[in-house]
Amino acid sequence: MSDRSRSGDKGGAHTPRAPSGGGARLLLSRLRQLMARQGQDQQKLDQVVELVSKTMVADVCSIYLSNEDKSLTLMATQGLRKEAVGRTRLAENEGLVGLVSATTRPLRLTDAFSHPRFSYRPETGEDPFHSFLGVPILRGGRVLGVLVVQNRTERAYDDEEVEALQTIAMVLAELVAGAADALSAGLRQTRPVEIRGRALNEGLAIGRAHLYDPVVPPARLFAADPDLEEHRLNEALEALRNSIDGMLTRAGPVLFGESRDVLETYRLFAHDPSWEARLVEAVRSGLSAEAAVDRVRREHRARLENARDSLVRERLHDLEDLENRLLRQLAGEDAALRDSPPGAVLVASRLGPAELLEYRDAGLAGVLLEEAGAGSHAAIVARALGVPAIGGLTGLVTRVEEGDSIVIDADGSLVHIRPGPEIVANYQARIALSDEKLAALSRLKDEPARTLDGVDVDLFINAGLSFDLDHLDEVGAKGVGLFRTEFQFMASETMPSLEEQSSFYKSVIDRAGDRPVTFRTIDLGGDKVAPFMGRREREENPALGWRALRMALDHPYFFRRQLRALIRGARRKTLRLMFPMVTTVEEFEAARRLLDSEMEWAIKFGRDLPDKLFVGAMVETPSLAFSIDSLKGKADFLSVGTNDLMQFFFAADRDNARVTNRYDILSRPAMRLLQRIRQRADDAELPITVCGESGGRPLEALALLGLGYRRLSMQATRIGPMKLLIRSVDMSKLAPRVHAAMEGGSPSLRDEMLSIARDFELKI
Repeated sequence: MSDRSRSGDKGGAHTPRAPSGGGARLLLSRLRQLMARQGQDQQKLDQVVELVSKTMVADVCSIYLSNEDKSLTLMATQGLRKEAVGRTRLAENEGLVGLVSATTRPLRLTDAFSHPRFSYRPETGEDPFHSFLGVPILRGGRVLGVLVVQNRTERAYDDEEVEALQTIAMVLAELVAGAADALSAGLRQTRPVEIRGRALNEGLAIGRAHLYDPVVPPARLFAADPDLEEHRLNEALEALRNSIDGMLTRAGPVLFGESRDVLETYRLFAHDPSWEARLVEAVRSGLSAEAAVDRVRREHRARLENARDSLVRERLHDLEDLENRLLRQLAGEDAALRDSPPGAVLVASRLGPAELLEYRDAGLAGVLLEEAGAGSHAAIVARALGVPAIGGLTGLVTRVEEGDSIVIDADGSLVHIRPGPEIVANYQARIALSDEKLAALSRLKDEPARTLDGVDVDLFINAGLSFDLDHLDEVGAKGVGLFRTEFQFMASETMPSLEEQSSFYKSVIDRAGDRPVTFRTIDLGGDKVAPFMGRREREENPALGWRALRMALDHPYFFRRQLRALIRGARRKTLRLMFPMVTTVEEFEAARRLLDSEMEWAIKFGRDLPDKLFVGAMVETPSLAFSIDSLKGKADFLSVGTNDLMQFFFAADRDNARVTNRYDILSRPAMRLLQRIRQRADDAELPITVCGESGGRPLEALALLGLGYRRLSMQATRIGPMKLLIRSVDMSKLAPRVHAAMEGGSPSLRDEMLSIARDFELKI
C-alpha cells in the first residue's frame, strides 16, 4: 500500500483534510494560474484533477461532464485508468455520479460499494477505492458535470472537504463552460430549442440574449485581497439588511400589517448566521465576494429546479432573490442595465415592474420570462414599453446563455433559442412586412374611427405609466380609458407620499391635454404586490381574495390619501375616476362616501377642487353586472373589465394556462352577459366603455360593436388596426348579423364572426 493510502487509514492520526485558511487560498491561486495559462482545454482538465488529487490527498480525482442527453462522460482523471477517459459513459441518473447530477447535491460515502446506486464500470479500474465524494458542477442552475474524489480507505469526508470541493467545482464550471466546444460534451448549448409560453405583448423580434440575473465573470472569481473582499461582503450585507429592515419598518403601520410575518421571514434569511458564515468562509478561502454569493446561489437555483413542493419553491425563490439583491449591491444597482446592449432580448426568471422599467431607455428588442401570466404587472409594463414579450416559459433560464441568438414570436407565443439561418430569414421577412403594415396604419392616426355608414366609435388607450401618454398622439386615440394607478406604488420601494402621488396625477392630466383620462383607483392584491407590502399571507384563491376595492375599504387611511392626491392633482381640471372590482352597490357607495369626505376636507381647508368630477364603477364581477340598475343616479359611468369579468364568469383563473384558454368570450353565454350589461347601462343612462383586452381583438371587437358598444379602450398598439377595421364596417349590416348569430344554436359565435368578416371583406 502506498504512503498516500496509509495516510488515509480509517481512524488514523494522520487522516488527510481539505485545505483550509492559507491552504485553500493557495489552491484557488493555483487554479487561477491554471485557468490563465495558454494551452488546450483537455490539458487544463488533466492538470485540474492532478492538482485537486494532490491538494486533497485523494487517490482519485475525476471529472465527468454532461452531454445533451444528460448522460455523463468521464473526461479527465487522476487515479483511474487513462484509457477510460472518453469511453466511460453513464446514462442519466446512473450510478453515484448520476445520482449527484440528478439531485444537484453533494454525496459522500465511506463505502461506495455498499450503496444501492453504485454502478461498477470495470474499464475504470476503480475496484480498490471505497470512499467517495462527489459534487455537482453547476452553472446558471444547470448541471455541467460532476467532480469526484475517491480514496482506497473508508474515509469519512467532513464538511470542510465538501465545501472545498464545491468551491473547486464552481471555478471548474467556468473553465469547462469556456472549453465546451472543444470538449464536445454538450456543455455549451448549441442545439436549437423551441419553448412555448404565453404572450404578454404581441409582436416579433430578433436579438441576442441578455440575462437579467447577475452573472459573475470568470475574471471576478478570485480575490486578490481576501481581507478587502471580506470587507466588501460585510458592507454589502449590511446595506442589504438595512434596506430590508427599512421596508419592514415602513410596511407595518399604514396598510399591510398582514404581510409583516412574510417580510419577517425574508428578513430572517438576510440575517441568517449560517448563510453569512458560508459566504465569509468562501471569501476567506480566496474567492471574491461575488463568487462567494454566486456559489451559494448556484446550489439554491439547482435545488429550485428539482423542487416540487410549492412551499419549498417559494422559500428557494426568496433565497435566490436575496442573493441576486446582494450581487447587485456588490456590483452597483444599475450594473445589469449598464451591461445591456441595444437590441438585446431580456431573459429573466421573474421581474417586477420597477426592474423592467429600468430598461425603458435600453432599446430592448423583447422580454422573456419564466414566470408571469398575460394579466400580470410585468405583462402590462412590457406593453407600455412596446416590446414583444412572452411569459410562462418553463426552464427558460437554464436553456439560454448570454449572447445566444433569440427569435421571439409573441404572436404565436413561441420562442426560438439558437435558431437556424432559415428560421431567422423567415422572421426577418415577417418583421419587414409588419413594419410596412405599421407604417400604413400610422397614416390613419388623424382619421376618425367611423364606420362606412357614419357611426362613430371612440377609441381610448389603457395606460399606467407616464410615458404611456406619448402614444396618444402617435395613434390618434380619444383619450385614456383606463389609467392604472397602482404602478406608481409597485415601482417604488417605499409608499409614495401624498405630494408624490398628486404630482404624478397632475402630470398625467397635463400631458393628456384636452383628452379625458379615467383613473382607476389602486388595484393591488392577487399577483400585484408593491415592494413595501412584502408577500402577503398565502391565499388559496388570490384572484378571488383580498384585493382591489376590498383592500382599499379595509384601509381607509391609505385609500383616502390616494383620493386626496387625485383631487389635488386634478385641481381646476376634470377628474374622472372609477373604483375597481366593485362587487355590490354598497361597496361603491362606501367608496363614494370616502371620496365625498375628501372633497369636503378640501373645501374646508380652502383647497382648489377639480372643475368637474365624474365617478364610475368597474363592472368586473357578475354580481355587479346584475345590479347596474341600482347605480342609476349614483355613478356617472361604467367600464367593463372583461379580463376579470370573464375570469369570474367562467370560474377560470386567467393566469392558469390549463384553464384560461378553455373558455371563449365569444361563447353565447358570455355574449348574452355583455349584451345584458350594455342594455342595463342604457336603461340606467350610464355611458359604458369596454376596457379589457377583448376591445382590441378584431373578432371580439366586431361582436361588441354589433351588441351596441361604442367606446373601446385597449393597448395603444391596437388602436391603428382597430381603426382600420372600424372604417371598413357597415354597422347597419353588421348589427343584424351579430344579433342573428346570438339566436343561433352553436355554443360559440367565433365561427359566425369569422364568416361575417369574410362576407364583408373586413380588414382584420
